[in-house]
Amino acid sequence: MSDSQTAPHQPTVLDRVLAIGQMLQHDMDRSFSDTGLSTSRTHLLWVLHHAGPSTQRSLATALQVSARNITGLVDAVEHHGYAARTAHPTDRRATLVTLTDLGRRTMQRMASEHEQLSRELVAGLAPDEADVLMRGLTHVEGVLARLIAEAANPAEVRS
Repeated sequence: MSDSQTAPHQPTVLDRVLAIGQMLQHDMDRSFSDTGLSTSRTHLLWVLHHAGPSTQRSLATALQVSARNITGLVDAVEHHGYAARTAHPTDRRATLVTLTDLGRRTMQRMASEHEQLSRELVAGLAPDEADVLMRGLTHVEGVLARLIAEAANPAEVRS
């Protein structure tokens, strides 16, 4: 085969992961268009939904962002009515971020949609095929996390 007659590209695992990520991002952007939410703001609400009232420090740690970044995220979700800051019951220096009624309803709906989409994604697969898929995705996620950590901290990898 000459250079002008190359074989058709066979998608790699990375090609598939990138395509799935892009599809999900486009769908989230569409879903959030009139809500005042973004991926980062929704992640914050998702953490609050699962962890309950939290300090901004613990939220920054969970989201792996700076104190300045979490302040902006909390300001935004508070402005749009999804969360509120309240006094910490035992630490006068800290405030808690809690979901409002709107935030709770929104996250309950998102959790339900999350479960429904999870079921739909494996519909048509036999249970053993779904298990193999989950193990494969877990493996890819672990390898990707390790490679990203190594790239972010090359000095630690060499020592």
